[in-house]
Amino acid sequence: MITEHEMNPEQWLVEHGDILYRFAMQRAQNSELAADLVQETLLSAWRSRHSFAGNSTVRTWLVGILKHKWIDYLRKEIRTRKQAELADGDPTAWFDTHSGKWNEQPASWHEDPASLCQNNQFMTVLKGCTNNLSAKQKLVFEMRELQGLDSDEICKACDISPTNLHVLLHRARLGLRSCLDKHWFGGQK
Repeated sequence: MITEHEMNPEQWLVEHGDILYRFAMQRAQNSELAADLVQETLLSAWRSRHSFAGNSTVRTWLVGILKHKWIDYLRKEIRTRKQAELADGDPTAWFDTHSGKWNEQPASWHEDPASLCQNNQFMTVLKGCTNNLSAKQKLVFEMRELQGLDSDEICKACDISPTNLHVLLHRARLGLRSCLDKHWFGGQK
């Protein structure tokens, strides 16, 4: 049975605030947004505290609410983006419109991906390249490749079709490839 003490938002913050904040930061990569998500989670939990059946721990319940807050944030963010921003940085210009072949084929990479991930300079360049993607491309790429979410989870969170997801991932990968060719593999190490 959950005690009144365990259903106190001040106690939630003391006992679970760090976990919730780390969870939010891992996804949002933004301290203000992470703090806002935690605050919204605690407010939502307080409003629905009477419906908490105690079938899980308070921490599990709060993290579940936070997951929903994160998905709600993503959906809202995607819906409010302008169409022009989505088309920004469209890499389809790298292909011949008639034949569909590369205008200039990218060079082969000869470096080991695992060792590159240990290289701080490379990771800085990769982060800069990721930041150059359109907001939607960056979002789905990070959800897939960094957070390890599967296609169904991403489609549901972003309210997009599987086809749209694959187009966005393809364009993100092309954009990263081009940027890395220019800023890393092109000899500017």
